[in-house]
Amino acid sequence: VPVTRAVAMIAGRSRFRGQLLRVFPRGVRQLQSTPYSELSIGVPKESVALERRVAQTPETVTKLVKAGFAVKVEKGAGVGASFSDAAYEKAGASIVDRDTAFGASLVTKVQVPSPEEATLVNDRMLLSFLFPAQNGPLLEQLAAQKATAFAMDCIPRTLSRGQSFDALSSQANIAGYRAVIEAAGEFGRFFAGQMTAAGKVPPAKVLVLGGGVAGLAAVQTAKNMGAVVRLFDVRAAVEEQAKSLGAEFLKVDFEESGEGGGGYAKEMSAEWHAASNKMLSKQCEEVDIVITTALIPG
Repeated sequence: VPVTRAVAMIAGRSRFRGQLLRVFPRGVRQLQSTPYSELSIGVPKESVALERRVAQTPETVTKLVKAGFAVKVEKGAGVGASFSDAAYEKAGASIVDRDTAFGASLVTKVQVPSPEEATLVNDRMLLSFLFPAQNGPLLEQLAAQKATAFAMDCIPRTLSRGQSFDALSSQANIAGYRAVIEAAGEFGRFFAGQMTAAGKVPPAKVLVLGGGVAGLAAVQTAKNMGAVVRLFDVRAAVEEQAKSLGAEFLKVDFEESGEGGGGYAKEMSAEWHAASNKMLSKQCEEVDIVITTALIPG
């Protein structure tokens, strides 16, 4: 749904589209000047191992087709997410091969494209997670191909118009929940404490690093399962959220603000890192599970 809203936002006749026009002139101008019936949206199958997500669902395909777009879904693209090819066809999509899906006017993906996938995009449009600060060579490749790339992870969450298609937060929420579920499976015993005939079994101790969307989701899930949870974040404002969820908030004995622009965290000084490493090393000796979620823009 966030990807579909982003497509609609890019293509729509709105003031916000005008702002994008100055950033992505060629690609957005094409969407603005070309009838939707002449534009196609490609949905290739994700190639990363164990990835089950897909950029479009039959429900979102229905909306795109209704708007006038032709949707081309690679055969088997939705199988991992329990969406059959027949469901996509019923929604109005065409089931195609990989090259045809990547040959659409606008290619929608979940994962960052591989160099081979970027080559298939050629000079067309791409809408996916990109994490530009971590994938410089990929961006250089896309630029050299004269492709127009829209990074779903770079939509500013502080912008009210962008919150409805904030794919980064929606996936981070799932990741935080899933991290605890995966950890519980590996842990080998109950999270909640128990009294047995053999004695008392203490509850699991979980340390969560980072109090953003993923971190708070992990805290809530671990608490719901009966664990003792500790949360660490560079932003003092997270303390209240941690306590409201029943977690202990850890602090570094070093005065430095971790607040960045837009409510995000910022990179800290070397002195602060030395103090935090000392504190976290002690914490890691005491806890059973450590979940890392901290993410600093750039």
